[in-house]
Amino acid sequence: MKPYVRLFLGLSLGSAAVASAQSPSKAELARWQREANAVTIVRDDWGIAHVHGHTDADAVFGMIYAQSEDDFNRVENNYLLSLGRLAEAEGEKEIWRDLRQKLFINPDTLKKLYGESPSWLKALMNSWADGLNYYMYTHPNEKPRVITHYEPWMALSFTEGSIGGDIERVNLNQLAAFYGGAGSASATSGTSPLGDGPTGDGWDYHEPTGSNGFAIAPKNTADHHAILWINPHTSFYFRSELQMSSDEGLDAYGAVTWGQIFIYQGFNPTAGWMHTSSGVDNIDEFLETVNKAGSGYTYLHGGKQLHFLSNTITVPYKTDNGMAKRTFTAYYTQHGPVVRSQGDKWVTTSLMNSPINALIQSYSRTKAKDLAAWEKIMELHTNSSNNTLFADKEGNIAYFHSNYIPRRDTSFDWTKPVDGSDPRTDYRGVLSLNETPNSINPANGFAFNVNNWPWSSSGPDSPKQANFPKYVETGREESPRGYHALRVLENKHDFTRASVIAAAFDSYLPYFATTIPALLKAYDALPSGDSLKSNVADQIAMLRNWDYRWSASSIPTSLAVFWGEEAERRVGGRGRGRGGARGKYLSAEDYIASGTAPAQDLVGALATASARLTSDFGTWKTPWGDINRFQRLDDDIENHFDDSKPSMPVPFTSSRWGSLASFGARPYSNTKKWYGTSGNSFLAVVEFGDSVHARAVTAGGESGHPDSRHFQDEASRYASGDLREVYFYPSQLMGHTERTYHPGK
Repeated sequence: MKPYVRLFLGLSLGSAAVASAQSPSKAELARWQREANAVTIVRDDWGIAHVHGHTDADAVFGMIYAQSEDDFNRVENNYLLSLGRLAEAEGEKEIWRDLRQKLFINPDTLKKLYGESPSWLKALMNSWADGLNYYMYTHPNEKPRVITHYEPWMALSFTEGSIGGDIERVNLNQLAAFYGGAGSASATSGTSPLGDGPTGDGWDYHEPTGSNGFAIAPKNTADHHAILWINPHTSFYFRSELQMSSDEGLDAYGAVTWGQIFIYQGFNPTAGWMHTSSGVDNIDEFLETVNKAGSGYTYLHGGKQLHFLSNTITVPYKTDNGMAKRTFTAYYTQHGPVVRSQGDKWVTTSLMNSPINALIQSYSRTKAKDLAAWEKIMELHTNSSNNTLFADKEGNIAYFHSNYIPRRDTSFDWTKPVDGSDPRTDYRGVLSLNETPNSINPANGFAFNVNNWPWSSSGPDSPKQANFPKYVETGREESPRGYHALRVLENKHDFTRASVIAAAFDSYLPYFATTIPALLKAYDALPSGDSLKSNVADQIAMLRNWDYRWSASSIPTSLAVFWGEEAERRVGGRGRGRGGARGKYLSAEDYIASGTAPAQDLVGALATASARLTSDFGTWKTPWGDINRFQRLDDDIENHFDDSKPSMPVPFTSSRWGSLASFGARPYSNTKKWYGTSGNSFLAVVEFGDSVHARAVTAGGESGHPDSRHFQDEASRYASGDLREVYFYPSQLMGHTERTYHPGK
């Protein structure tokens, strides 16, 4: 059935103009100034803000002001995304992204929820809005792109700090096809049901995202203190590093996603937390049986015809002649909004959407003093896209799997759309902590997650897959990073902060340890007179003697990475569905390692890789560090690179090859060198003894201003894994203070 969806193209709403912050009333200005005087910001010699307020609300005012000082553009950009207002800045191309957001995030609903929030949470949201508005007032030359006045309820639109939230699993092409009709510029062919990327039978590659986290118990550390490794893999410059504290017991340090009111990855004096992601299935699609009913529609559920709810959504967008708008009629069932069609069915998407509890959980956990307090906060079950590694001063460690998993009928395959008319597909609450594959204080003394499945989170003491429903984890196999983490964590009992860093930067590349032997075998099997064999003889000799470790000076690393990319292009699609010891799905890595991939493909891939290296860099004998580079030229959301301008070598590779330290790099249309844009971003190692001790580093530097000395003062430390001391206590800041001030002064 084709939907009747009303579409309107609005007239120009006015000529384009540079946005300016709204002028405050006298009462507003007086309130802002009182709040500012209650806040002290200390900038250390790395430019990192240490914010203290009399109350938690004061600290929120100061921390959002400090974030705005460092990168106001990224703060606003995150709220353009979360409020569905990006098209107002970027134009018509972002209409579908905004529509997707507004299907789930309704300003009227958020305003109502703000009114229902507990008074203490309202106070935080009020101070958040005041801090942003005061920043714009005191920085009139900082022109907002769209949002000229922040309101407290807006904080409820962005309550979870991971990159690529749950909403982004809804495919924009299919959304456009449903709500845009046949004339939409977007198409559905070659797209997956969830997410924006293409799928199909051929090879397709996306840079791995996610994070690494280790929690090590006192029994495995030299000084018998718990140690936590914090290593998010995100796009660079995605978070700010800061400390926020108050006289009401708040004292947290770590990484803050631009614009939010809480430390997302970090620690307080007695506990620390690190979030990762894995293959939990907690977003579902429902096939709705649709019937026309007068001017509306009904859907079938439990033998009854129920009316779709509808909502009119308006998406303004920028044009060359001013603002225009498109208006859509959106449809909803009890499962969620309609996001696409499949045959004659409409498809709805269900995901966690509980803004008040999500913001409460995200903020409250920063004040959790120990494991018991952390578990109590987790009873809100609103940390949907994250796993958590945890450690505390008492010596507790834990791996917590996703904190939002609907309880479902296991007779259905929840990785595919299910029949929304069948009441058996209705959710039955959420899984409790005891029903989730967590690993709390495992006997072996460590827990980890590197975006792999939970069945190896604590080695032999890990949760057992057979004890849980399939939907708690859909990862098909252990990952190269998972094998690598076990390699550096198992059977070690004298960890220090320094050795944890060394383990996290261990240079071994498990992918090549399993696939290069297959290449060598394929090469050896070729006839001696084969021209392909003689063409790559020197390269094979070098790879035969390689220890599978990256370094900036390593030529084999360059050969292996270029070969691995080309080999997967040639055999990746054919590797699927061939079976194998790990299940019905056989990855490109397993297919290559199995020895069944054609020799001509494997050896031919090396010849092609060598030719590409020679073409791009003058010789295939090019050290990896001459190719793999860190460069920060400006603070645009979309990175720009230039081979003629300074850059520095980065020795570690993409996590695709099993490197725990991740650097997602590629060449651009105007470059031969590869420049990183994602991977290791904020890194920290934290030890919980009588006091907390930490070291950290962030990609580039704290400031988003190219003229600041903190724009890339951490770049060389980042590239070498040389973490700097964290100044957590006031005594540590002595001699390391750049300036002390109140917001606006």
